Amino acid sequence: MKKICFIFGTRPEIIKCSSLIFECEKRNIPFVIIHTNQHYSNNLDQIFFDELKIPKAKYNLNIGSASHAIQTAKMLESIEPILLKEKPSIVLIQGDTNSALSGALCAVKLHIPVGHIEAGLRSGDRNMPEEINRIIIDHSSDFLFTPTNESKNNLIKEGISNKKIFIAGNTIVDATIANSKIAKKSKILDKLKIKKGNFFLSTVHRQENTDDKDRLSSIISGLNSVSKKYNMPVVLPLHPRTKKMLEVFSIKLPDTIIQIEPVGYLDFLMLQQSAKLVLTDSGGIQEETHILKIPCVTLRDTTERPETLIDGGNLLLGADFSKILNVVEKILAKKIKWTSLFGDGTSATRIIDIIREKI
Repeated sequence: MKKICFIFGTRPEIIKCSSLIFECEKRNIPFVIIHTNQHYSNNLDQIFFDELKIPKAKYNLNIGSASHAIQTAKMLESIEPILLKEKPSIVLIQGDTNSALSGALCAVKLHIPVGHIEAGLRSGDRNMPEEINRIIIDHSSDFLFTPTNESKNNLIKEGISNKKIFIAGNTIVDATIANSKIAKKSKILDKLKIKKGNFFLSTVHRQENTDDKDRLSSIISGLNSVSKKYNMPVVLPLHPRTKKMLEVFSIKLPDTIIQIEPVGYLDFLMLQQSAKLVLTDSGGIQEETHILKIPCVTLRDTTERPETLIDGGNLLLGADFSKILNVVEKILAKKIKWTSLFGDGTSATRIIDIIREKI
């Protein structure tokens, strides 16, 4: 088999591509990694390579933060000559970031087959830049690896040929299963002086939440209310964008919130599987909490992971952010019957099998 090219640039992409990279290593399939460095903080980037033992990227573009147009333009300009030089048989991209969009656009214009990992996700909210990216990537791809039957149906409704679509499960299951036991060696709970089941975990990074003063204020106020109601702290790893906007809006975090820097993958897995409940606007964390059987409240109006809502393990907050406490009370009062939505942890094997057969 000829060469596979992985293009990614953020924490979730690194984690979700890790099992595919390991599968290539196991089978002696040649591959090359292009890392855009869209997440330029070491705590959001290099630490995941180190902890997951992913080989160093051959190409690190060091593009970092910028507007969507500038960031995407820089990526397009940088990725194209590398693809011309490396001549991969297929480009694999994951998810819905600007890195994924740029990789797909470069490859399709050079007539290189594109494989989209986690294809077919739709929130229905085109105000989200990620939603636009997903749609463009899916309609540019030759192989669409969907995590569930629902995501496959989304693609069929948009006129994409069934022959291009493969239900593969989600590689986040592979990574979570492989690393959750290792994560128990983490000392993060001792470091923060918290105990299993006695704290809430929250992450806030989406543009629609961080760049709106009223929404961001409501989230912080809601987290404070939850903490006071249950007499438990909220641990908040602070994304660089969120930290910046808290300063811009002069929003101070209350003492009930334990602010920490972004942590490594294993520390974060430990925090997730030890939390009483997770409040997040992240798509990937909605999946991870479901795999770990930890209740989740999604701090958004919509979700591209509607499957997580089916068994009640994830509740969507909706537009009224003043209701955070009410939604937390509701989900904690439920008896959740967890189901296996995203596969059995063999998604990488399935995806590489399909690629080897088709390319």
